[in-house]
Amino acid sequence: MPFHRVLIMVAVEAEREMLLDVANPRVQIDVQLAGVGPIAAATNTAIQLTKQRYDLVISAGIGGGFNSKAHIGDLVIANTIISGDLGAQSEDGFLSLDKLGFGTNCISTPEGLATRIYNALSASSSLETRVHIGDIITLSTATGTLATAQQLANRYPNVYAEAMEGFGVAYAAHNAGIPVIELRSISNMVGPRQRDKWDIPTALRTLKQICSILPEVLLQ
Repeated sequence: MPFHRVLIMVAVEAEREMLLDVANPRVQIDVQLAGVGPIAAATNTAIQLTKQRYDLVISAGIGGGFNSKAHIGDLVIANTIISGDLGAQSEDGFLSLDKLGFGTNCISTPEGLATRIYNALSASSSLETRVHIGDIITLSTATGTLATAQQLANRYPNVYAEAMEGFGVAYAAHNAGIPVIELRSISNMVGPRQRDKWDIPTALRTLKQICSILPEVLLQ
């Protein structure tokens, strides 16, 4: 189905500036600030959804890539948006909301949408990056150690990227009955916090390039 009214939520102004000139006469695209972290993202997305009705909500921005799956400059399209650290610890390991019986940590993207975006981007002759489909986890505390990265990779075998807003945006959209998807351009690898190895400019350029192609994809 085509999407004619699209809300893109990003965490910070630098991401928003990359997307402000994304335009198509047949698609209305609003780019708004979610803030940093899932609570701010859920709150600000919910507020925006009271102002206008949208056909699709997109959580977009830069994020960390899991080693051997997504690398700096790559794009990850979410199959499932997961709250990676919402739950409880136990002697037997992490207990998600699903295991606790309190709800779910996972919000699925519309069936076939991730594949549709992937196929269109992969076929684009103007795109100069690798595109992946996989799970994206949302964390309140960004990973900064190899041990934590390995724990998360073991907990979520299909995880490709992590960020801090996706599940918040997805939760607000899901509650409003609106389809949602997450797109992350990789700026750094998940693991030890090594700022000298991050490449935010490349990730932002990838994000801009992807979103310039996206309107035509959403009309298909």
